[in-house]
Amino acid sequence: MTSRTRGHGGARDPLGADMDPLAVAVGTALVGAMATDSWQQAKRALVALWRRVRPEVEADTVGAEFGQARMRLLAALEGAAAPGAAPGIDSGVTSGVVSALETDWQFRLHLLLREHPDLAGELRRVLDAELTPLLPEEDGGRGATVVMKAQASGSGRVYQAARDQHITER
Repeated sequence: MTSRTRGHGGARDPLGADMDPLAVAVGTALVGAMATDSWQQAKRALVALWRRVRPEVEADTVGAEFGQARMRLLAALEGAAAPGAAPGIDSGVTSGVVSALETDWQFRLHLLLREHPDLAGELRRVLDAELTPLLPEEDGGRGATVVMKAQASGSGRVYQAARDQHITER
C-alpha cells in the first residue's frame, strides 16, 4: 500500500497497478502549486518537462490544460470561501476537486514515466528544485513528500503516519 501526506490511500492507475510514487508526489505538488501566486512557474516547469519527450503541440496543450485545471481549482476555492457558504458541503466539493485534479496529473505523469523511465531524475529535480519551494508550508512545502509502503501477513499489524499517530490498544 502506498500513502501520501494528504491522507489519500494507495494511488492506483485505472489498470490496477500501483502508481509510481514520484508521479504521485509531483502530481500532488503541481495541484498544490496551482493555487499559489507562483502557479506560472509550476506551469513552465511542467511544459518544459513535457517538451523534452513530446511534440511541441502536445507540450503546449498540457500547459493549456494546466491553466484550465487551475481555473477549476480557483472556482472551487472561491465557492468554499463565499459568504454564507455551507462549510461541510463546500469544503467537500473543494476536496473532491482537489482529489480529482491530483489523480488526473498523477496518472498523466505515471504514464509519461512508464514511456520514458529516463525522465525520473529530471522529474525528481523538478519536484525538489522547482515545485516544492512554491508550496506554502501548511500545504507540505519543502521536503514534505512522504511515501510509505508496508505489508503485513497473518495477524501482523502495520501502523504508519506522516505526522502524529496515537494508538491505544486494549
